[in-house]
Amino acid sequence: MKHFISIKDLADPKKAVQTALALKKQGSNLDHSMTADKVLCLLFFNNSLRTRLSTERAAMYLGMKVMVMQISDTGWALEFEDGVIMNADKAEHVKEAAAVVSQYADVIGIRAFPTLTDKEADLEERVLRAFARYATVPVLSLEGATEHPLQALADAMTIEEHRTVSRPKVVLSWAPHVRTLPHAVANSFVLMMQRQEVDLVLTYPKEYALDPEVVGNSKVTHQQEEAFEGADFVYVKNWSSFEPYGQTPKVIDDFTITAAKLQAAKFMHCLPIRRNVVAEDAVLDGSNSLVIQQANNRTYSALWAIRELLTAAK
Repeated sequence: MKHFISIKDLADPKKAVQTALALKKQGSNLDHSMTADKVLCLLFFNNSLRTRLSTERAAMYLGMKVMVMQISDTGWALEFEDGVIMNADKAEHVKEAAAVVSQYADVIGIRAFPTLTDKEADLEERVLRAFARYATVPVLSLEGATEHPLQALADAMTIEEHRTVSRPKVVLSWAPHVRTLPHAVANSFVLMMQRQEVDLVLTYPKEYALDPEVVGNSKVTHQQEEAFEGADFVYVKNWSSFEPYGQTPKVIDDFTITAAKLQAAKFMHCLPIRRNVVAEDAVLDGSNSLVIQQANNRTYSALWAIRELLTAAK
């Protein structure tokens, strides 16, 4: 695996889950022979809490050094177009930036959200793909415009740890939000679950259909409570519409998650979450909530990914 930008970069997603869980059991007793004194550089074009801290912690477990830059605040504005005359607000081209950072680090982690206005650029994963193209070291997605693979790996680990049947029913449900949010978490979760031993069901208002190429043949219903029947896990996330792109159409049905709707299913969410908007307090504070366990597994999904990238780069 040269870079980890998409779930599609995983040669064997099931093996990835099992290996990441095995690394979790080892905790801080990991072999550092391959990773000691390696450098991880994290470039943040957008804010972060879990992603930054969990990835830094993973690097610490591996005996690595970490450099972090909030590039949107303290870095030069980067140009990503080829052949452009740079006489406007962009001070540096990604060609130079990626090549230079590659001299300072052994792995580059990048977080770059979508515009939600330029569909073409977002679908191209313009920022991450440009760094991957011009960097001479592996690039790790800390969430891109269309995917969040580290989150999806952590989610699959959490389901594996808490499953009580061999093939659980897993539901991905849209929920309301006060902001316009990207599709990345939902996309990666769908792509990951399609490659696990689960029965996947998607439920969302018809106005919020995901990218058809991501959904594929997955079962979809616009009746949330119907989708929840017999569910073992309910993963909840908000996203904006795919068509028209980046919009938030008003819906009549109430998709907020309540304890009554959830019944016996385990509740999952990537965090941060708006209480009593996305899900009521009783859900988040109840015994079926796995949101803290998911956040913990982010360390070990990052740990697995960094090791894999460094192994492949040897």
